[in-house]
Amino acid sequence: MTRNAVFPDLTTDPNMVPTLPVSPRARLADGAAALGILLTPSQIYRMFAFLELLARWNRTYNLTAVRDPDEQVPRHLLDSLAIRAFLFGDTVLDLGTGAGLPGLPLALCDPDRRYCLLDGSGKKIRFVRQAVMEFGLTQVEAVHSRIESYRPGRKFSTIVTRAVAEIAAIHLLAAPLLDRPGRLLVMKGRYPHDELRNPALSDLDLTVHPLCVPFLEGDRHLIEIRCE
Repeated sequence: MTRNAVFPDLTTDPNMVPTLPVSPRARLADGAAALGILLTPSQIYRMFAFLELLARWNRTYNLTAVRDPDEQVPRHLLDSLAIRAFLFGDTVLDLGTGAGLPGLPLALCDPDRRYCLLDGSGKKIRFVRQAVMEFGLTQVEAVHSRIESYRPGRKFSTIVTRAVAEIAAIHLLAAPLLDRPGRLLVMKGRYPHDELRNPALSDLDLTVHPLCVPFLEGDRHLIEIRCE
């Protein structure tokens, strides 16, 4: 199967306006616009090239269960971009990035921030490193490590994680790596009633933001913890 088997009309030049399948392109552009993000043709090209790369690796490494390109646009791309307005400062740690989500879609349209994508799975970080190399994302670092043993010698303005653990556990692990001022952003589906009852969260500056992700059914919430 050739490189562009999933998106057969992709060009090979990211500076050219690509001829993409109309429906996925429209869904991405319109969805991003609804989130307040105006993607350039080059950015749209790279987003779909990312999905194509993911599809090729998925055939061997099973990086994600979402394989339908029409479903990947809202579940992978738009869901990631939905938190862009909440990013703070100039350095972002994507904790438990998996297949580069949300870090890679954010970095593809946000070249002015530095991103560190961290995961304990070797195969997933190999994929992320391949994407970083192919797309020339010089502001992105991919790190193979568990958060418990990660000692970067620096702190981050924003730490984001996509539903990898309970909020209190994430805060406990992430707090030593969070700069002040800083933001911890925890992406969740349904409103996490039970998690928010944890006494460990009672003294934190915590806000729950409902998210409306275009073309994505189901509830989405972002838990923002501010450290000043």
